[in-house]
Amino acid sequence: MARVLGIGGVFFKAEDPKALAAWYARVLGFPVEDWGGAQWPHPDRGYSLWTAFPRDTTHFAPSEAPFMINLIVEDLDGVLAKAASEGVEPLGRDDSDAYGRFAWIMDPAGLKVELWEPPPPAP
Repeated sequence: MARVLGIGGVFFKAEDPKALAAWYARVLGFPVEDWGGAQWPHPDRGYSLWTAFPRDTTHFAPSEAPFMINLIVEDLDGVLAKAASEGVEPLGRDDSDAYGRFAWIMDPAGLKVELWEPPPPAP
């Protein structure tokens, strides 16, 4: 059956792509390759989402960008500790959701990044 299997990538413009890639490598541990991007196999848990939000949503605030990136993480506390060591503090956090744990940060380009630690797989 011809169908979409998930998000294949996130592509966007940046004033200084090399500096932004270096920030993602340093702060979030992205494995940035020589060609300037990063790639991962699909994780063993979690899923990819596609959702259209109303034009007047405040869900991406304080970012002015018309989109937000959601990144699946293995250890939310560890990622936030690494980010804090680089001077990046979360905008918010939600550990109570049945879908997992979430936190939000801003990147240097002004993009809101949602960090998501999915719940462990059911036994």
